[in-house]
Amino acid sequence: MKNKYIFGGIIIVVFFAIMGYLFTETNIKYENDFQKVMKSTKIVKVTGSWDKSKKYVIDTKNNEFSFFMNDNKGNEIKVVYKGTIPNNFDHATSIVVTGKFHNGVFKAKDILTKCPSKYQDSQTAKNS
Repeated sequence: MKNKYIFGGIIIVVFFAIMGYLFTETNIKYENDFQKVMKSTKIVKVTGSWDKSKKYVIDTKNNEFSFFMNDNKGNEIKVVYKGTIPNNFDHATSIVVTGKFHNGVFKAKDILTKCPSKYQDSQTAKNS
């Protein structure tokens, strides 16, 4: 009877250890400083804006989309995304990319764009 309790306790301890490990691996940190992103070895979410003075590149052969992004301090980073260009990318006011910095390039797994609100012009007109 004691062996059942010991075996059950071991299973519970192993379960909580695995859950703790998985939680720390999926905990993704937000960054808006590219200097920290370049030093990080983990997957991070990076907030910035598209550098519109540099054109984005769509490589249909390799199914890649790349562009340059600036943080709030003016630092620049090249972003490469395996996939198609997100909707409304040309109108985006800010961009959030999820991925990892590797070999001088930020390899994005996901891109989110924030576009200006369609109500922004009407709100400005009301407040005038």
